[in-house]
Amino acid sequence: MSKPEDVARVMNDAVTHFGGIDVLVNNAGSAPGGLLLNLTEEDWALALQLKFLGYVRCMRAVIPHMLRRGGGRIVNIVGNDGVKPTYLELTPSAANAADLAVTQALAEQYGRHNILINAVNPGPVGTDRWDGLVRGYARDKGLSPEEASRRATQSIPLGRIATPEEVADVVVFVASARASFMNGALITLDGGQRKAIMDV
Repeated sequence: MSKPEDVARVMNDAVTHFGGIDVLVNNAGSAPGGLLLNLTEEDWALALQLKFLGYVRCMRAVIPHMLRRGGGRIVNIVGNDGVKPTYLELTPSAANAADLAVTQALAEQYGRHNILINAVNPGPVGTDRWDGLVRGYARDKGLSPEEASRRATQSIPLGRIATPEEVADVVVFVASARASFMNGALITLDGGQRKAIMDV
């Protein structure tokens, strides 16, 4: 949904169908990675449209509704590139950092209205997308998929990547009544990874 009017229409349809929106979870695909000299203007524009402006548009569409309802929860699934930037992932790092800044700024503005806004920053997660990244890394470096996977996870003290369910558990908690005093939090979920980088 790249256009603001499309986002507004979907939000209005959800309000009509469900009778209201209590929780918004922003979760978009990854922006294109790459080195500075290899990235195009289109790569940068795509990253900001998808991972930053998409989140902004959804929040802008839902917050007026939450104000009328007396509150709500917004959880932005961002990614640890925003706090641990790497030269291999410049556009995701920039878009994610912008998401984190907006998350905290809006949490300050709307917390008094009982709209709690937080971010969850996963590291690597076992999805089809991750499998594709590892295959691409193996191809680019002339490695076996097994060696590429080992290198990709060796910076994680737990020795593995997260499962989608582990991320979902944190998101559900943050969106629940049990997290009623959590606002403007940036929750890192990466197994203690010190640097979000595969080129090790």
